[in-house]
Amino acid sequence: MKVWLLALLCCSIAEAQEIVTVPTRPGVTQAFFIAGMGGRKPEAVALLYIGGGGSIRLRMEGGQPKFGAGNFLPRARGEFIRNGVLPVVMDAPSDQLGGLTDYYRVSDQQSADARAVIAELKKRFAPLPIYVVGTSRGTVTAAYVGRSLGGEVAGVVLTSSLFTPPRGASLVGFDYRSIKAPLLFVHHREDACDATPYADAARLAARYPLISVKGGKPPESGPCDPFAPHGFWGKEPQTVDAIAGWMLKKTYPREID
Repeated sequence: MKVWLLALLCCSIAEAQEIVTVPTRPGVTQAFFIAGMGGRKPEAVALLYIGGGGSIRLRMEGGQPKFGAGNFLPRARGEFIRNGVLPVVMDAPSDQLGGLTDYYRVSDQQSADARAVIAELKKRFAPLPIYVVGTSRGTVTAAYVGRSLGGEVAGVVLTSSLFTPPRGASLVGFDYRSIKAPLLFVHHREDACDATPYADAARLAARYPLISVKGGKPPESGPCDPFAPHGFWGKEPQTVDAIAGWMLKKTYPREID
């Protein structure tokens, strides 16, 4: 399988940042961004699915990678690196660049795209465990990918989960038991987005580990946007520390104040 690489530095992949594009389905390619570790040795890989439309508009400008980094997960990529977790940020596939459709988020097409990316990551970073992480609307993607890929991933992390949206694909009725990999929920207690109520996450805490977050910076966006409790605004370091602790099987806090 041919892989197109846009390497930025002539050093090891563990240190260089790259935009990588792999063919997935017939006539379709999937681009993703591999962050540089800055000399740190990764202990795990986190495949990150953003919220909203799912597109980060990966591109090269002036010899440098450019993409939308306001969403919680790409914004916090430095915190993953600090914890020894290699962040890999997914873009939309080439046939979904206008934004992921609801059908795509729950389809076998999405699973095929993810499987091709994970296969490439396993070639590069074996034997590191690979975790699928989604936030907000990206939790729909992460949950369905986690269910489809089964034992191909080490775990699934759902942050600010889309429990009750007014329309479109969501996690309403999703059978979390169908995800065979370990599953972690992360939610802000003060999340004011109607589609992602903390109470729904709290109800799942009896069956799955839940990291509950409080506090942070005053909101600088709408309640369903990244610069608010919904996006763990001002609590990125502590939130990612706890997620990484779970991934690396270390002690981690269930409550972040």
